[in-house]
Amino acid sequence: MSSNQSGVQARLASHARPELILDIERVLDVAARQTIRAEFRFDPGAPLVVSVELVVEGGPRVLWRIGRDLLQQGLYSVSGLGDVQIWPAQAEDPATAWLQLASKDMAALFELPVPPLAEWLEYTYELVPAGRELAEIDWESATADLLQGP
Repeated sequence: MSSNQSGVQARLASHARPELILDIERVLDVAARQTIRAEFRFDPGAPLVVSVELVVEGGPRVLWRIGRDLLQQGLYSVSGLGDVQIWPAQAEDPATAWLQLASKDMAALFELPVPPLAEWLEYTYELVPAGRELAEIDWESATADLLQGP
């Protein structure tokens, strides 16, 4: 990643839904990279996941939902299996992390700046602490809804 962090924006969206916008790099091969806009969103009403919308200028928008804990852990150690994997780029330099997203027979590798993402994730944990994600669920109503069927 370049040391220029001008592609970093953080803001609190409506209804206290924090959003982080980063310019990240998609690794196409050893010498080729493409800058992608990544829009991270957190909804305290669905606190187990972070929505990540990848935006290619003049191209499609792709939405991924990634476990918040998986994303947090992957900034500092290997995290995830299968479709979503994230790990630090180098143990001695925690400034960037790799994010690999796979779907069917395709995969994409991205390099993410750790400091702004870690700070933003920390804020999401202030809104909904780890271990409290399911505390607000009305289990009686949720179970009744499941049992009613179509």
